[in-house]
Amino acid sequence: MPGTEGLAPRWKWALGLALAFAIGLAIALTPRGSPTAPDTAANTAAAGGIGGPFTLTAPDGKPFTLKDVGGKPFAVYFGFTRCPDVCPTTLSRLARLRGKLGADGSKFAILFVSVDPGHDQPAAVGEYVKLFGTPIIGLTGSEEQLAPVKKAYGVYAAKVPQPDGDYTVDHSTAVLLMDGAGRFADLISHDEPDPSALAKLKALVG
Repeated sequence: MPGTEGLAPRWKWALGLALAFAIGLAIALTPRGSPTAPDTAANTAAAGGIGGPFTLTAPDGKPFTLKDVGGKPFAVYFGFTRCPDVCPTTLSRLARLRGKLGADGSKFAILFVSVDPGHDQPAAVGEYVKLFGTPIIGLTGSEEQLAPVKKAYGVYAAKVPQPDGDYTVDHSTAVLLMDGAGRFADLISHDEPDPSALAKLKALVG
């Protein structure tokens, strides 16, 4: 048929372009604890709920539950103390944003939950959160304790074996914002601009 000999190359080119676009979009939308960590919190929220009661372990070894937050709204971040960049950057940022709120900064709590019980003992998590110059509640728990909490809060975390026989942890990177009743209010993504993140914290305590 005349004029059809060039169609196959054009279709292949268009298909390749669409595939490249889809891959690029997927990469752009993937928050990173390491390059492959999916952030499932938004999906969990869209599916009908995120958050809920939990029992974890405080630095003093005692159980810590949602009731211990005292009815305050809170920001919760899941990571691990050996995290080389994303975790300390995120906690430092939360401390800085809290400072910008002035007196309103005391109206919400910050929780850091270690998802690496193999390395992070409760007391060590407590010492870690002291490094950020603002009150942060450091929590952890056994794998059995953490599993339902990660599921309820839409958090991804997985061990990544290292050549030396140890491991690091691939994890989602969003900060979850919860209201005073422990219900999901919003989230702050790792690469979200400070003005937007600050506005969400103002709305949380407003």
